[in-house]
Parts: sequence; C-alpha cells; structure tokens
Amino acid sequence: MSPRFPDSVNRARRAVEAALDPAGLNLVACSGGADSLALAAAAAFHQRRLAGEKDTKRPDGERAGAPARVGAVVVDHGLHPDSEAVTATAAAQLRGLGLDPVLSVRASVDPDSAEGPEAAARTARYRAFAQALTQTGATRILLAHTRDDQAEQVLLGLARGSGTRSLAGIPAVRGPFRRPLLSLTREQTEEICAHARLRPWQDPANSDPRFLRSKVRTEILPYLESQLSGSIRESLARTAQIAAEDADHLDQQAKASFAQLLHDPGPEGQLRMELEALLAAPPAIRRRVIALAVVAAGGANPSFERLMAVEKLLGRTGSAGPIELEGGVSAHRGTRGSPDYAKLVIVPRLN
Repeated sequence: MSPRFPDSVNRARRAVEAALDPAGLNLVACSGGADSLALAAAAAFHQRRLAGEKDTKRPDGERAGAPARVGAVVVDHGLHPDSEAVTATAAAQLRGLGLDPVLSVRASVDPDSAEGPEAAARTARYRAFAQALTQTGATRILLAHTRDDQAEQVLLGLARGSGTRSLAGIPAVRGPFRRPLLSLTREQTEEICAHARLRPWQDPANSDPRFLRSKVRTEILPYLESQLSGSIRESLARTAQIAAEDADHLDQQAKASFAQLLHDPGPEGQLRMELEALLAAPPAIRRRVIALAVVAAGGANPSFERLMAVEKLLGRTGSAGPIELEGGVSAHRGTRGSPDYAKLVIVPRLN
C-alpha cells in the first residue's frame, strides 16, 4: 500500500518544525518558485495546527510538537516584466495555505551595482527581509535553499579558490534566518508542490547561462553528473557539511587565541598582538585571528589576498606597512624604537 503522503512531505514538515520558533512569528520567504512554495506548504501544516484544525498528528502517526505562528514575505525584485503578477499569485497561494500575515515587499535593485546583478539582487532581498522583520516583529525568516543550492554554492566556492568557511556553503542557521530544506532536493520540492496542488513560477533567470549560478545549475553540474558521478550533488553537499563542522571548530579556536593574544589597546583603540605569538600559531588559526582583529576594529572580513599581505608583515623583513584593509582599517608592524616594536598593530577606521 502506498503511503498517504510522499516521504518528501513528511521530511519537509519535520525539518520545518525543528526550524520554527514556537514562541514567535515565523516568516516564510517566498519567490513563488517550487522551493519556497514547498517550504510554505510544510510551514502551513504547523500553522493549521495553531488554527485548531484536526490535523494534529504527523502522517507517520507521531504527535507533533508545539504549534507556531507562521506568515510569509514575498519579495518583488522588479527584474521581470511580470514581477507584480508573479508576486500577487504567490501571495494568493500563501494566503490560501493559511499563512498570516502575508507581506509583499518591493526590493530596490541597483542595476549598475559593482557587485553584479546576482549580488545586487541578494543585497536588496536581505534589505527587504530586514524591513519585514521590523514591520511584523517576526523572530525568524525561513529560506528555501535545497541540497541542489548547496551543491552549487560549494562548486562556486571551489571555483573561487575559497577557504573552509566558503566551502561550508550555505549555513542552516545564521542570525534570524533558518534553512530547513538543505537536505531535500529540488525535485522533492516540486513533488511537494504537486501534492499540495500549488502552481510554482519558473523564473527564466534560473536557466539563463549569462548568470554564473544559472550556468552552474544548467550546464556545469549536469556535465559533471554525466562525466564524473551521478551523485555529485550529494557529494558536494556532504563536503559542505564536513567543511562547516571543521570551520566551526577552527573559528572557536581562533576566538580563544584572539582573546589570549590581544594586548591592552593602544592609542585611539588600536589592536596590538605579538608577532612571535602570531607566527607560532598554525596558519589556519593565525589568519582567522587577524580577520577577527580587523572586524573588531570596525572593518569587514578581509579577503585572502589582504590576509596574505598582512602575514608578510609578521616576518620583520621588508615593508612594515601600512596595509589597507576592507572597511577603512589598516595594519602595520611596530618598528624598532617604537612602543609597538615586535607587534602587529590594527588601526581602526576613522569615523
């Protein structure tokens, strides 16, 4: 006898339940595509329980946990001629699922941004999310990234020559954001939509090879599947999980080392650390400590190239700096005769 519900429905509901804040309002971020509508369908199951419907047990017979309030936010990037209609259709389907409130937010995307179109859209989208959190008082936003998205992210990280944190891919938890569907595939989200009789929108940008992620999705990953391994997506997602665990451990070690290496603040809040102690640290920890110092001084997380430039200051040969870093922060080596001799000095940005 076939199960009452597809296994993908059960898996999505369990994953979403673990991601919900039972004490606050949760918003599902929805584009109208299959992934986010499937997420909304799984979240709506828990919203219906709150509304007092009879469906208070999971399909597998287990008693579900405490109900949670679930709404949604639909972000209109304005990048497609029919974006208003797509947004309206998505919002109507979300209300039909019983989600409340359902917000529609227009994101302002700068078409001339130096970030590029994909990054500019992402920046605008997260700005819209922040607006939705403030407007509703929601405590969490659920995002619909899948295992396929995770595989694409790892592949992009490999192409950039990034480190462990980048290879860790898309985090399941970051601030108010939760991504409960990272263990499900895009095919499974389409199955969930079919089961819930939802009509997903097919964004043409997702198959446009002019965009790097779309090229990875439609050309590069299918080629790797046919020529290398049919399970390449699963392998890349597993790589992300392993890299995330490794990166978390290294980050914790670096935070402990940073606290030990940091001297009393210098003039104007300068951060100072002994060159010898930094050189004695393993490279993976040393670079993270330097990055922590840059961020603590008010800068942005430095690129690998900038970190390598700072590391060259530690050998007491060549230039003593300064090295200009992201966010208006600089680094230099204390010279002989100065109070900062034999120290790396991180100078905060000027306000």
